[in-house]
Amino acid sequence: MTMDAVVTTLHGTLRGTKNDGIRSFLGIPFAAPPSGPNRLLPPRPVEPWTGVRDATHYGASPPQVAPPLSAGSAWDSGLTGDECLNLNIWTPGATGNGAGTACLPVMVWIQGGAFEFGSTASYNGRNFARDGVVCVVINWRVGADGFLCLGDGHANFGLLDQIAALEWVRDNIADFGGDPGNVTVFGESAGAMSIGVLLSMPRAEGLFRRAILQSGAAHHVLPAPAAERIGRSLAVKLGVPQTREAIAAVPVQRLLAAQAELKAELLAHPGPEHWGRDVAASLMPWQPVIDGEVVPHRPMDRIGAGAGAHVDVIVGTNTEDWKLFLAITGVLARVTEESLSGTDSIEGFPPPAAYGLPVQAALDAYRARYPGAGPGDLLAAVQTDWWVRIPAIRLAEAHANAALGNGAGTYMYEFAWAAPGLGAVHGLEVPFVFDTLDKNERLFGPLLGEAPPQDLADSMHAAWVSFAATGDPGWPEYRPGRRATMRFDVRRSVVNDPRAWELALWEGIR
Repeated sequence: MTMDAVVTTLHGTLRGTKNDGIRSFLGIPFAAPPSGPNRLLPPRPVEPWTGVRDATHYGASPPQVAPPLSAGSAWDSGLTGDECLNLNIWTPGATGNGAGTACLPVMVWIQGGAFEFGSTASYNGRNFARDGVVCVVINWRVGADGFLCLGDGHANFGLLDQIAALEWVRDNIADFGGDPGNVTVFGESAGAMSIGVLLSMPRAEGLFRRAILQSGAAHHVLPAPAAERIGRSLAVKLGVPQTREAIAAVPVQRLLAAQAELKAELLAHPGPEHWGRDVAASLMPWQPVIDGEVVPHRPMDRIGAGAGAHVDVIVGTNTEDWKLFLAITGVLARVTEESLSGTDSIEGFPPPAAYGLPVQAALDAYRARYPGAGPGDLLAAVQTDWWVRIPAIRLAEAHANAALGNGAGTYMYEFAWAAPGLGAVHGLEVPFVFDTLDKNERLFGPLLGEAPPQDLADSMHAAWVSFAATGDPGWPEYRPGRRATMRFDVRRSVVNDPRAWELALWEGIR
């Protein structure tokens, strides 16, 4: 039976719904609409409202280009609109007044989408609330709206949106039964990469106690000159002066069309001589920028020096992460030995040479490791290591060393369950983490097969809940040398140092 649920926040009263003891509040604004005079500027405080605001429907998504074919079926971009800086909350208890009952752990989900697309409508935190967690899912600006850099002192608005959402949680979550002193941020892909940057950001200090990074770490950021080159290229495509004011005056749909053109040009001609190595290798024109202020230095350098050392961290990857993009585009079957060893783009995908590896020696090592793998699978393995696995291990190493003596724990996992005919690919762990394997609500839909293992969802979801509540997910801490790693499959097992050969192979390569 569905009933109304009412909560009063610092900005006004919300009416959500209550169903089977779970209260949900959707489309809550945490900042002012980033449109009109606020367009392409940092997030501004949300304006209070009078009366009771309806919070029974998902809010608008940020402006974004359509997800590419390689994103698979996991994305629901929803409806875009001006009031896109909003969040959703699922809670087993909401007091409405914060009167001493704010005791539940809080988990804030930061979604992925290559820093180009994404929507809160793709995620349902109900089962976290069922298990005693206040679950929050946030929107944040993507593409040029979130990461346009022109060298004018403004950058990283997508990250600042995440900060604004976390500040809203700090100031309001007690009214929903949550403990503002026990917040865990968790995210996947670009969401996890965002968290890797947040761990290093001075402005994020104190806003969360724990962090879970799924298939993303703290490596994928752009130097300011590379980001400014992208910004100038966008202005040229728009035919406007290379200023924030001129680009902000462009209609949204025209700006999105220019972003799509820029991305198509990057995919067709990804040479580092034009885009720079960081963009040419990642094929992501919009990323966090080392601007000297919001992101003062390379995140990994700051984490190694102690930033985030008081935050408990879980970081991990999926066994065949980057195989997803090659498989669902059909490129996996068309990679040849010749193209694998070359320097040209492979149907829009960078070859191993793009990642700085000594190509022939590296491919020999991968063939020895995976003796039955074809050229496409070898390319997927190299890309998985460059994109997520090596960054995850390096983050775990840096954080574990810095956290010694600070009372924080470091944990690593690998998700190894293989979807039928696909493998343990990028994003596959998300419906297990959210415990949403039901066909009517799960991400990945039919790609999970007819009978994905519910026991695996039970154990992975429970580990995330335990970590949010206590800081202990249920397996040994990661320590350099032993490198204990929980491998999630039909059966769980702890494996010590399972990726030593990759770490040695990639030594010194960024």
